[in-house]
Order: sequence, then C-alpha cells, then structure tokens
Amino acid sequence: MKILISDKMSNKVEDVLKSKSIEYDIKTGLEPDELKSIIDDYDGILIRSATKLTADILENCSNLKVIGRAGVGVDNVDLDVATKNKILVMNTPLGNLEATAELTVGLMFSLYRHIHNANASTHEGKWEKAKFMGTELKGKTLGIVGFGNIGQRVAEICKVIGMQILTNSNSASDEVLNSFGAKKVSTEELLSSSDVLSLHTKLNDQTKNMLNKKSIATMKSSSVIINCARGGLINEADLKEALNNDVIAGAAIDVYETEPATENVMFGAKNLLLTPHLGASSKEAQSNVAIDVANQVADFLKENKIVNNVNSF
Repeated sequence: MKILISDKMSNKVEDVLKSKSIEYDIKTGLEPDELKSIIDDYDGILIRSATKLTADILENCSNLKVIGRAGVGVDNVDLDVATKNKILVMNTPLGNLEATAELTVGLMFSLYRHIHNANASTHEGKWEKAKFMGTELKGKTLGIVGFGNIGQRVAEICKVIGMQILTNSNSASDEVLNSFGAKKVSTEELLSSSDVLSLHTKLNDQTKNMLNKKSIATMKSSSVIINCARGGLINEADLKEALNNDVIAGAAIDVYETEPATENVMFGAKNLLLTPHLGASSKEAQSNVAIDVANQVADFLKENKIVNNVNSF
C-alpha cells in the first residue's frame, strides 16, 4: 500500500502513516498533467484545497481506492467520477471546526468595531478615535446559512455574546435548534432580518452565487456578510457593487472563487475586510486534520473501515 500526499500538511500526517506501516510519497505543487500521470500508482491520496482532482485526472484511475481531504469542503474533487470509479472520498469535518468558528466571530468583531481599519490608521500616527465609533454585537441578529458543525459552534459562541440566532436550515432538528436558542425561518426572512449573515454551507449547484445582486438587495442597509465557507457562494462582482453603493454596510471574506486570490474583482471595495483563506489556519486545526485524514485513509486501506465518507457506491 502506498499513499501520495499532494498538498502541504502538518508532519503529524507522516507520524500516523509511519505508525501504521504505510508507505507514502510527498509531492506537492504538481501540475495537473504530472498528477494525472502518477496518481494511479497509489492506493490513496491525501489533499487539502490546492490539489484539484478533476474528472480528467480521475477518469482513468483503476488502482486508486481512496481520497482523503484534510478539511471539510470537497468541491475540488469530482465526486461523480470518483464514485463511478469506486474511489471513496473522505473529509475531516471536525478538525478545523474551532479554528473556522473563531475566525468567523473574530471577523464579526473587526467589522463591528473597525479593528482592522483602526490598526492601520494608528500605525500611521493618526489618532482617529471619533472616526472608528463602533457597534456592539450584543442584541443583534445573526443569520446562519448552513447549521452543521461549524455553524452550530458559531451559534454557540454568539449566543453567549447575546445575539439572536436565525437559520434557514432544512436539516436542523427542533432539538438542535432549541439547544442553541435558534429559530428556523425562510431564506427570505433570514436575509431581511439578519444584522450579520454568516455562510457555513456547501458549494453546489443550489448554493452557487446564492448571494447576488437580487438577494443582497433584500438585506438591511446596516447588515454585514461573512463568508468563511466556500468561494462561489457569493457573486463577487455583485458584492463589490453592493458595498460601493451602500446597499449593505460591510463584508468580511476569507474564501474566493479562484484561489490564491492574487487578483480579484472585489479588491478595493468599500468596507470590505479580506483574509487569505485563514479559516483552518491554526496550529491546532492543522494538526487535527492531518491526524484525522491520515488515520481515516490508513484504516480504510488496512481494515476497510469507513469514516466521514462523502460518497458511497
């Protein structure tokens, strides 16, 4: 058995594979053609978000048995082709939970208290105390799109802060909602009632560009949007237009339709806080997802144990 590690990961992943006597190669930064030429030499592959396992790369695989995604989102994997070729795809939904939830709440505070702008101003020797008058989160309404593990953790933190929690989740049970003091509403009510709208849902055909010129226009002019989920949930050009025309008050974006976002249509927009996909960038999260994905893939190859699979056949 042999595994390919095609993205940079914590060395904890190597510790796990060594302990389970599984051989591995580390080959990061591969071009698509390079990856295509070698991927089927391996029984498994461990990836993060940089590796794109497209249909072209996966369609002729006959030996590859499992793909392990160190993280939650698997939109960089062609699930249809993987399933057709009987390649199991696993993710690690809990490893970066805390890191992403904490970043989300941190971005809320920065938007509401202008922390990022005040820092830059003060470094320039200015003392613009009056300019950065903020607003408190307590008593505000938080709308959560996607009430899974991360969305629930955000709700838990924000409930303590004193925010009112809304979600449009179809899958959340009344028991789960009640445990967070959350109320289920329609998408239309979620958009029109939220002071802070935070995205924690998957990217698919139904959610792509879910926030666009039309839907953003139904939000409060004082509201802000936070996206620490997936790029593509928001039409980036429409968001920039909405911010520049004061349709909404602000936004914080950690994920982008094309990454790395060294160029992006949103650059220069008013009241826009941008971070370079830091959701899982904590020491703890990187260690957790590396350990989780290595264990899951190793246990599947050696014992046929299936954990956190996102497809089946």
